[in-house]
Amino acid sequence: MKLPESHELQWHSIPRVPLGFWPTPLKEASRLASTIGGPKLWIKRDDLTGFGFGGNKIRGLEFLIAEALAQQADTVITGAGAQSNSVRATTAVAVHAGMNMVVVYSGTPLDNIEGNYRLVRLLGAEVRFTGDPDRSSVDPYIETCAAELRRDGHRPYAIPRGGANTIGALGYVQAAYELAQQCAAQNISPDAIVLATGSCGTQAGLLAGVHALGLPWRVEGFTVSRPVEEVRTRIYALAQAVLGSLDLPQNLTPQEVVVHDGFIGPGYGIPTAEGAAAIRLAARSEGIFLDPTYTGKALAGLIAYAQRGLYRDHETLIFLHTGGEPALFVGEGSWLYE
Repeated sequence: MKLPESHELQWHSIPRVPLGFWPTPLKEASRLASTIGGPKLWIKRDDLTGFGFGGNKIRGLEFLIAEALAQQADTVITGAGAQSNSVRATTAVAVHAGMNMVVVYSGTPLDNIEGNYRLVRLLGAEVRFTGDPDRSSVDPYIETCAAELRRDGHRPYAIPRGGANTIGALGYVQAAYELAQQCAAQNISPDAIVLATGSCGTQAGLLAGVHALGLPWRVEGFTVSRPVEEVRTRIYALAQAVLGSLDLPQNLTPQEVVVHDGFIGPGYGIPTAEGAAAIRLAARSEGIFLDPTYTGKALAGLIAYAQRGLYRDHETLIFLHTGGEPALFVGEGSWLYE
């Protein structure tokens, strides 16, 4: 399978700093599929991107850090909740690139240094808290920090929550191309790619890539953070912007943006019984670890849809494992067990 010529030419002109180990594995999960019942199931192992404890954010950071270096930035700023995978990955990349790192967390300083927060502290980032538990409080605080650093003579490069902008989403356009090559090589014809959707950059980039390649795959997200209509709107706008940045027709239709609701539970980052059951099932059938914030909830959604017959026996699904395992090392973990 080959990208359209215009896409090939534009693709190679975009600055990118190699960080990950590509391609990440694409493996059949036959024991898990047999336990669930329903469609054939493969797992795209983007937990194994291989840098900064892995995860999906490394793909976008290859492009984001290239832009930061091109702008001669000396400091990277980003933020989110204290157990953010994106913040941990971004901090590792900034350190690797020789830059200072400022992290903005919502809420107040934590009593326990664990999980992703422990890794960010280990990497030596300057950590600030907004004082407001609302994660959206991070966005204006990032801009305030950037302005402060510029006044002090620094050259900051600000990355939004989750790296969810046009540059960051390019990582999953590249992933769509990679996945298409793997499917062709292994004679796989997936009906749908299923993933957790949070800040929307991963699904938007993947959707833009699948659309640009003319593939008949559905890209289906299970929202784990935002209201479903907000997610659909964000993905559509970002995917269209990504296509435009690649000089490709911005002819995505809203119907191509598929997002499912019902598996967030009490809120973002709060484990659910269904998510914990999905995590146990993946561990005990395939030896694969998922996380309670993203992949556990998305697999719970996939399982429920398969059991309701919404994913059918004749279909083939690819589950995108976006990483996040450090969240398993937060707290005493009793929610994981029956």
